[in-house]
Amino acid sequence: MLELRAERSARRLARLAALDLVEGAGLWRLAVTLGWLDIQLRYRGSLLGPFWLTISTAVMIAALGILYGALFHIDAHAYLPFLALSQVLWSYLASVISDGCACFTQSDTVIRSVRMPLFVHALRVVVRNLLVLAHNIVVIVAVDLLFQVSPGLLALLALPGMALWLVDSLAVCLMLGAIGARFRDIPPIVASVMQIAFFVTPVIWKPQQLHEHAWLLPINPFFDLLQVVRAPLLGEVADAATWGAALGYSALLLAFTWWLFIRARGRVPFWL
Repeated sequence: MLELRAERSARRLARLAALDLVEGAGLWRLAVTLGWLDIQLRYRGSLLGPFWLTISTAVMIAALGILYGALFHIDAHAYLPFLALSQVLWSYLASVISDGCACFTQSDTVIRSVRMPLFVHALRVVVRNLLVLAHNIVVIVAVDLLFQVSPGLLALLALPGMALWLVDSLAVCLMLGAIGARFRDIPPIVASVMQIAFFVTPVIWKPQQLHEHAWLLPINPFFDLLQVVRAPLLGEVADAATWGAALGYSALLLAFTWWLFIRARGRVPFWL
């Protein structure tokens, strides 16, 4: 009697998931090409291309800087470089999380018709957002030059934070991509959560403004991840508590993503 079984052992599922990551990483050139193609298609026919996003970011920073600088009674020389850096970095985080929800659904045709590691699609989303971030760095440089602000050699301390961001970005895309493929209500839910997170995270306001309540900041994972990159670029050093919290939250994210990816990897094509 022939008996067909679809279940696999946990060890084999983990091996297949690891193989997916390794093979996907080996196709990084394809992911870079697809990410760059996404940028070209998004701005096809535009004269300035992705620099329109840079211009809109610059205009928003100028408007927010004038408004909130007056509301908070902060000198523009001290506030605008902080705001420009915070806004550009937050835009990357928010965009990666938002695009991560559609990581697999936006490539449903490819996933159903081509045998390709799912990790490639996560790489594609991260590359696309890194390219946008690279365009928006122009705003940070322009503001720093205008106000003659330079972090000096401390800026090199942002490199470990950026490496952590890269790993977390890939994990977020795999996690939210799988959940978003199964439950199509995830994108609007995540959008609402990110809107709330924007206001409770020191992006348009400084951490020092919490005064005696500043001890609450490390509880916010977005603050910790933002601060490990932002602080060095402002000529400061992120403290041990912030780094510890950032690494702790990242470890939890990676552990949950790995657990989910092992179980969901083979089901994603059927959910699409």
